[in-house]
Amino acid sequence: MDEVKVVVAHSERATLRVGDVFLKVDADQARIDVEVEAMSLAPVPTPEVLWRKPPVLAIAAVPGTTLGRLDEPSTASPAAWAAAGSAIRKLHDAPLPPRPGRAGRDLDELAAELDDECELLVADGVLPADLVTRNRRIAEAALRPWTPVFTHGDLQIAHVFVDGDEITGIIDWSEAGQGDALYDLATLTLGHEEHLGDVTAGYGSDVDLDVIRAWWSLRSLLGVRWLVEHGFDPHAPGCEVDVLRSRM
Repeated sequence: MDEVKVVVAHSERATLRVGDVFLKVDADQARIDVEVEAMSLAPVPTPEVLWRKPPVLAIAAVPGTTLGRLDEPSTASPAAWAAAGSAIRKLHDAPLPPRPGRAGRDLDELAAELDDECELLVADGVLPADLVTRNRRIAEAALRPWTPVFTHGDLQIAHVFVDGDEITGIIDWSEAGQGDALYDLATLTLGHEEHLGDVTAGYGSDVDLDVIRAWWSLRSLLGVRWLVEHGFDPHAPGCEVDVLRSRM
């Protein structure tokens, strides 16, 4: 019998790997609905859906290895990072999906959540006030009007698979939908600023780098407490707290 490996698990969802099959268990079936729909619409390589029996979705493993991890240097080539940028551009140029995604949140609501989160980070002693204040100021640049595109919504590098310099699959589409293109680019390059030029070269159009950096600050500020509460370590080298410190 194939070994069962826990890929990720917290109170909202869990992903298990059994051989070449991933089993995703999600308490919110709406997220699974979004994921299945997005994978059917996305013009980039995605996993094959094998079967679905709520609350479980079974998908096939994609070939290759991940582009990298947030907390360690990426071994992927500059050409692989550029290929990721090219795939994201293809996604962003595709027809819009029917609903907003994680990257398409209302700006007023997002700003209010950011203010509340910054206040709690300082009040609870999670982060120093000067670090929070500096990054809150930088994050302001992300809170601007944008033209909606087809976004992945959770495009961290562990969700992008490559074989050599070729993109073989993009996984975890539960946050997909209409949203801000630069949110995806920022998510992919979070903690890997050295590859931002490779990604934007592959993306192939003018990109506002200040907005991408603003999203780095905004995502990190919003993520720190959630990560701690769900058993992850945002203080690990190269992770969210280091991203915030790099803005100082």
